[in-house]
Amino acid sequence: MAKTERPDLAAMIAPLGRALMAAERPILDSHGLTMWAYSVLLALGRGPARGQGVLAEEIGADKTRIIPILDDLQERGLIERRPDPADRRAKLLAVTARGRTLARAAQADIQAMDERLLSRLSTADRRGFLSALATLADLPRDDLVGGDVTSE
Repeated sequence: MAKTERPDLAAMIAPLGRALMAAERPILDSHGLTMWAYSVLLALGRGPARGQGVLAEEIGADKTRIIPILDDLQERGLIERRPDPADRRAKLLAVTARGRTLARAAQADIQAMDERLLSRLSTADRRGFLSALATLADLPRDDLVGGDVTSE
């Protein structure tokens, strides 16, 4: 049996992730957003309009459970639903200018908090950490869940 030199990735990342989300909650509250609503706005702000199922998959949410979040965001004028030209029964979701502005303001406040945490790292460690984290975050979910994370 191999000697364990470090904790497993999930054992390190999960508590950190929970702590970061707890620290973000008051910031999001001050902007009138929940974590899911913020996730929706960020995801829709990254690209063209898309359907509810695609969005749910992107943010890791159940497509039926985000309906009330989408309804609230639409009522507040932060997103819009429009008919899909390819399928008039389906709706495409898009962030509005107001939603984009709100998401950017919340993100700026969250990233200011992130900067305080990242300032504990040296410049080289910070650059390496963010680069490695971005690389791992960009891996397809199937690569992680299926266990195929090698890059041969």
